[in-house]
Amino acid sequence: MDGVGVADRPLVYARTRVAAADWVQAIQAACEPLLRAGCASSHYAQRCVDLVREHGPYIVLAPGVALAHARPEDGARRLALSAVTLRRAVAFGHSTNDPVRVVLAFASPDAQAHLGLLAALARRLADGLIETLRDAPSDAVAAALLQEVVDNVDR
Repeated sequence: MDGVGVADRPLVYARTRVAAADWVQAIQAACEPLLRAGCASSHYAQRCVDLVREHGPYIVLAPGVALAHARPEDGARRLALSAVTLRRAVAFGHSTNDPVRVVLAFASPDAQAHLGLLAALARRLADGLIETLRDAPSDAVAAALLQEVVDNVDR
């Protein structure tokens, strides 16, 4: 698996300039490290895609950014956060925030971890995380940015 992760903590993984033909491939690319590391089941990644099919592009939170996730009971096993920056932006079907160039994915094993990660992520998003991730020159730099997020999760 290409990209950079950080061991002995909640999994953090980032990969820059990923090719994805559409939003489904973009979500799969962001979820792949969660599956490979055993932080989520294959059902979890499929559920992330299915939720967009069921509810529309609600995961497109801001211009150019999507946050793929499902509920803990959908197969999340361990706290993990990943991000991919896309070589070419893809459309998710969002009326104002398309196209998407940064896709984040996370897994959390329980409601407390889920809310804690969302809160830590929201704080960093407000501080310009997406722009910094989008411009990250390497996988290692992008992973370090995500590490700052998980280091600030209240557990």
